[in-house]
Amino acid sequence: MLSAIRAFAKSWVAAVLIGLLIVSFAVFGIRDVFGNRISNAVVTAGSRQVSAVDFRRAFEDARKRAEQQVGQPVSTEYAAANGLDRQVLQSIAIREAFAGLLQKIGITPSDKLVAAEIAKIPAFLNPITGRLDKALYIQKLGQNDLTPEKFEAGLRDDMAEQHMVAALMNSLQVPRAYAAMAAVFALENRDISYLAVDPTSVPQPAAPTDAQLAAFMKENAAQLTLPEFRILTVVRFSPEMVAPSIKVDEAEVRKRYDFRKDTLGSPETRSIVQIPAKDVATAQAIAARLSRGEAPAAVAKSVGVDAISYDAKPQPAIPDRKVAAAAFALPAGQVSTVQGDIGLAVVKVLAVTPGKTVTFEEARPQIEAELRKDAASEKVYALSQAYDDAHQKGATLPEAAQKAGVAATTIGPLSKDGRDQQGQPVGGLSQKLMDAAFGLPSGGESDVIEAGAGEYFAVRVEKIIPPTMPPLAAIKPELVRAWMIRGLTQSMQAKADGLAARLRKGESLDAVAASAGARLVQVPAVDRQSGQQNPQLSPEILGMAFAGKPGEVFVARGRSFFAVGRVDAVHPGDPEMLARTAEQARPQMTSAVFREIGESAQTAARAKMKVKVDYNRARVAIGLPALDASGKPETPK
Repeated sequence: MLSAIRAFAKSWVAAVLIGLLIVSFAVFGIRDVFGNRISNAVVTAGSRQVSAVDFRRAFEDARKRAEQQVGQPVSTEYAAANGLDRQVLQSIAIREAFAGLLQKIGITPSDKLVAAEIAKIPAFLNPITGRLDKALYIQKLGQNDLTPEKFEAGLRDDMAEQHMVAALMNSLQVPRAYAAMAAVFALENRDISYLAVDPTSVPQPAAPTDAQLAAFMKENAAQLTLPEFRILTVVRFSPEMVAPSIKVDEAEVRKRYDFRKDTLGSPETRSIVQIPAKDVATAQAIAARLSRGEAPAAVAKSVGVDAISYDAKPQPAIPDRKVAAAAFALPAGQVSTVQGDIGLAVVKVLAVTPGKTVTFEEARPQIEAELRKDAASEKVYALSQAYDDAHQKGATLPEAAQKAGVAATTIGPLSKDGRDQQGQPVGGLSQKLMDAAFGLPSGGESDVIEAGAGEYFAVRVEKIIPPTMPPLAAIKPELVRAWMIRGLTQSMQAKADGLAARLRKGESLDAVAASAGARLVQVPAVDRQSGQQNPQLSPEILGMAFAGKPGEVFVARGRSFFAVGRVDAVHPGDPEMLARTAEQARPQMTSAVFREIGESAQTAARAKMKVKVDYNRARVAIGLPALDASGKPETPK
């Protein structure tokens, strides 16, 4: 083989190929050949990139918040169908563009400022010393799938935006003329009159025939079609399932208590004051004055130093070990001079809080609960592995469950969002379980899946009921009701339009109301705020009334009727009230203007940073298929 390669390398063919390569490097450049690296960025804003992994994390956070708000599972497909993926993507694009622009124009917090901000976050502080614990910091970030570099970069962006916002808000205030116009708008009031065309003023529609209902069903097929339902068999492995069988060994309780008893209680804490002294004579003078009860701050100031105070701190929290040892050996109220690690100091003990030791009996409930939890987790894992071993050897889900000694439960029919055929949510179903179930074919079985919180499950699809239109007989009463309401609404609309036409031709409201048997309602001096509190004035009536000119006729839908209305008069607000309202509205208008400035800045940032968004890569990142040119999901090849 090697001799053949050497022979080829010496041939004229190889010489031509090598020559072509040299020409291509000369024309296109070596960087073009080797420099283009493959990127998995979902969002690119200048030099900043957001990876598919980061987008998936942001989307999952948003999806979980949506689940908390609606109180039921929200699948990835449902969230994307309602635009959540695009909302998250656009939010990330705006954030990265704006942060990139701030960085470009030089608004960048220093490393010192970022470090100081991190040191203020309680989750990262050592509970004993009250100082930043780097190991705890890295641990907490890891629990949230973050690295220090990524967290600090995000914190730096947030701080830069806060600094810019503070600088703008401190000097921004809208002109009084803006607030005055807003006050004129808010306090303007109008006299309106309207005829109420209600259901009693029109003939009741005839009951529909079955043929009409069938056509009505066809018109509203999208709303009436039932979703796909599935009947499932589920086997669960949870700590609650095995808890009754868990027994706690007394010896293990004692062993764990002995190991942890030093950490179960609380250490002795002391409030002390420490004053540095340059020499022994100064220390003696300080000690004498502190013993007489003089204020430590005044004593320290008189010798040109600052008093160092420790409020309710344990001994390890005091940096100077010798000072700490001396302070924790003194009774409360006593003073001592100490040659510390750093220098000479005078220490006074202001208060002593004794430590608390937790007895075995006091700690027993907590330790027993921990041992039960640990034992339950181990047993659950063992059961899931026994099931998985049987399933991998060819047993079906029910057979594997029986071999593992756990119950398999058949549930359904269920829709993908965990609801039954009456539309009611079914308890005990996680979105993870439903996603797994609806990703299987009929008869398909999942492997063991971790559900979180020490739980596992496996699911089998027993039957798939495809989306279908319910039979007419099953929903006939609801259809008849909807048909009658539609007919009644159309009749009221037609009558209202006819009465409005008569008013526009010059007939009076009184005459039209009398001839039509309609109720005439007059509403004097209604403004936008009081109108919202009037139960008879719907938003549509108010909108038409305040959009029209004096004498203009309108038709608007009320809460249970149609209004044929007219604007009788327009009145400006009281001048004194206008001035007061204008001044009160100024801060709110300033905030509104600031929001508009922010939106404009975000738009400008996207253009300036040349933001690129890869929507298909974002969809793939959350487990959805990419879309083709027509906007439809691509089919796997």
